[in-house]
Amino acid sequence: MSGKFIVVEGLEGAGKSSVIALVESIVRRQGYETTTTREPGGTPMAEAIRHCVKQTWQETVAEETELLLMYAARAQLLTNVIKPALAEGKWVIGDRHDLSSQAYQGGGRGISQTTLNALRDITLKGFAPDLTLYLDVEPAVGLERARGRGELDRIELAGLDFFIRTRERYQALAAADESVVTIDAMQNMDTVHQSVVDTLERYFSC
Repeated sequence: MSGKFIVVEGLEGAGKSSVIALVESIVRRQGYETTTTREPGGTPMAEAIRHCVKQTWQETVAEETELLLMYAARAQLLTNVIKPALAEGKWVIGDRHDLSSQAYQGGGRGISQTTLNALRDITLKGFAPDLTLYLDVEPAVGLERARGRGELDRIELAGLDFFIRTRERYQALAAADESVVTIDAMQNMDTVHQSVVDTLERYFSC
């Protein structure tokens, strides 16, 4: 039996790491073997691309460059990790996937949907997560939480307006896709985790 692909999405500071750990523990209790991934990254080449994307450069990073790097890393991860794991019957829990590019590069950077669709079709060929948990947090709050973790990377330094646009796109995409469940990440962590538990219980009961 092939596995399932569950993705956790959200802005910086939404609490993805703790939710991913929770999802993994719940899935394992159901008796499934799991593997976790992160984007960009997850393979040697994809991690090198992550470094390129995240670091600050002494030159302008074209929006198209950022977008192409994201999809290049995603293609590597999909080919070398996600699809093989699913074929083995493992459940893959992903820290970000294509919804991030739709929100960050589409909403935040303003890259056209035509361009995004073309790259998605080339690299993913119709592949999509079985379930996505979108952790919705106000950008100012998320960024403040991110600052508490330490120095911000190049994308995290994009500014509040960028993250407001990104969140708006996330919300619109989540509302239009039945496979995406929105969870209010402004709540305390115990309440967020209970919402995740409830969502997965409904998913397993279907």
